[in-house]
Amino acid sequence: MVKSTSAVPTVTLNNGVEIPQLGFGVFQIDPANTKRAALDALEIGYRHIDTAEMYRNEAEVGQAVRESAIERSEIFVTSKLNNGFHRPDLVRQAFRGTLEALDIDYVDLFLIHWPLPMIDVDYLEAWKAMEGLLDGGKVRAVGVSNFQPAHLQRLIDGATVVPAVNQIEIHPYLTQDSLRAFDRAHGIATEAWSPIAQGKVLDDPAIIAIAATVDRTPAQVVLRWHLQRGEIVFPKSVTRSRVEENFALFDFELNDEQVEAITALNRDERTGPDPDSFDHIPA
Repeated sequence: MVKSTSAVPTVTLNNGVEIPQLGFGVFQIDPANTKRAALDALEIGYRHIDTAEMYRNEAEVGQAVRESAIERSEIFVTSKLNNGFHRPDLVRQAFRGTLEALDIDYVDLFLIHWPLPMIDVDYLEAWKAMEGLLDGGKVRAVGVSNFQPAHLQRLIDGATVVPAVNQIEIHPYLTQDSLRAFDRAHGIATEAWSPIAQGKVLDDPAIIAIAATVDRTPAQVVLRWHLQRGEIVFPKSVTRSRVEENFALFDFELNDEQVEAITALNRDERTGPDPDSFDHIPA
């Protein structure tokens, strides 16, 4: 269920926690630039920041949250379990490391970053350990990232808690409609990473034409498309004017024909790894 309580709508997760549908991502932002970028985003009006231990900038995100003039309860912070910590006895250790790096009292959402089905440590066992984190009061919701339907079904069949979120690559060239439908059928909210396909879709003639019609930039059109499809999205930039542009999405709408035209651009084309074969564990 999506509802609007302010300029940014919120999505109610399957455990009742509300998450802002538009957030600010810090993937590939250098730690030296992360605090400033996150503070800019919070000043502009973002109340949702998505980071990960793998990004190496959790500490700087935490600094921005603490140094902003905004109540902690008003900022939704997501981080993720790094790939080297899938062993059940390491999950809680990794989560403690995230809390220490962020230096905040709790995390709103903690995700398994990748399923890693090719390695020996079973993501189902990692998920059972993630469930246990909910008992400590230091995380409000747990979920997954880059999980395919078969991965999700194993969790649903073999564990107690259904993931609150599945964060996956989605953009007009990879619409992921069947996976989105699986998420929806099981009460799992879908988040979209790489929402503009690292800029690849912004030169598409169909998107340019729609942008001209609605008098918006191609990036705004694509981000609006995500929002109208019900996805949670968190574009990233270190340029304040672009961060502002990405936030200006709530005073226009695409019509059904425009949404369908963008969806029809699907090529099943990824910008990132295939979750069924990705097995990278950072050193």
